[in-house]
Amino acid sequence: MSVSTKKYIKKISHHTVDFILPPLCPATGEMVDVLGMVDPQFWQSLNFINAPLCAKCGVPFSFEAADMTCGDCLETLPIYNQNRSALIYDDASRGMILKFKHGDQTHAVKAFMSWLRQAGMVLLNNADIIIPVPLHRNRLIKRRYNQADLIGRELIKHYPNAQYHPDALLRIKNTMSQGHKRAKDRTKNVYRAFQANTKYDYNDKNILIIDDVYTTGATLNECAKMLYRAGAKEVNCLTLARAVKS
Repeated sequence: MSVSTKKYIKKISHHTVDFILPPLCPATGEMVDVLGMVDPQFWQSLNFINAPLCAKCGVPFSFEAADMTCGDCLETLPIYNQNRSALIYDDASRGMILKFKHGDQTHAVKAFMSWLRQAGMVLLNNADIIIPVPLHRNRLIKRRYNQADLIGRELIKHYPNAQYHPDALLRIKNTMSQGHKRAKDRTKNVYRAFQANTKYDYNDKNILIIDDVYTTGATLNECAKMLYRAGAKEVNCLTLARAVKS
């Protein structure tokens, strides 16, 4: 089969899928032109994170700053090297992410790609290995999918020079939900909840951890700790949204 024929079949397949399942905005449910788009009016309500921001955790600053570190990171330096996030986790983004995370709106992952690739451009280009934050098997059975893994599998399509290992981190402790916990309790909750899968070689590798929401960084710090112990050269994080203190 020729390359042109394959492209034609692929194009026809996409049109057939759109006819049977028309592309919808993952936030509003309104019909959009192409799968992966969001409703233009909803898009205007999203708050994207741009510079200036903390050089470590990526929290946005309300004033001009260059290569500065926020007060929280100065007080307690993150274990990971850097985190970057695409969106502020607020009323607009929360509903969309919760539908993606708990409401089977898995097609929303297409909409996230350009946002994540823009926010994490440098980290993605430098990554040797991309790893999603894992769910415990009990929670995975209940939810049926890991939202971080869906993001990771879509991202790796654009970065063929990196390796994607969805089982590189193992969640060995079935932790309680982090929701509504204070920062200190979140850290305690995920303590020793992960381990690095020994079937992979992490030595001298730049590793990028993927997750949906950055709240306090406790989960990402614990994951990074395990990867550094396993020999990683550098561990960075890329998250779809980031909570910001009001």
